[in-house]
Amino acid sequence: MDITVGQIVDGKITGITKFGAFVDLGQGVTGLIRISEIADIYVKDINDFLKEKDPVKAKVISIDDNGKIALSLKQAKAKSLHRNLPSPATFEDKLAKFMKDSNEKLVALKRHQEGKKGR
Repeated sequence: MDITVGQIVDGKITGITKFGAFVDLGQGVTGLIRISEIADIYVKDINDFLKEKDPVKAKVISIDDNGKIALSLKQAKAKSLHRNLPSPATFEDKLAKFMKDSNEKLVALKRHQEGKKGR
């Protein structure tokens, strides 16, 4: 099995420790997802996110000289999310949206203040 850095691989969780989760990548190859690479939010307990025998898709982030494979769930998710994102809005689009929202808020504020004066 040829594994390269940057590749998205399928695996199955085989063990969970305080510092990460071990993943069987098949053909006797094992990788490690460190606790910091599990989610974009703070992970206090890995068991809240993963269970043994869970199937996972992870990105290979490094392979050291001893052949140890470091994996990342959050980077694999980020890559798949980018494919579905619309193209970024231009500055003019963002400015127009801001102006529209701002005007709507000003109108609502004026109505609210006028309502207080009439009491």
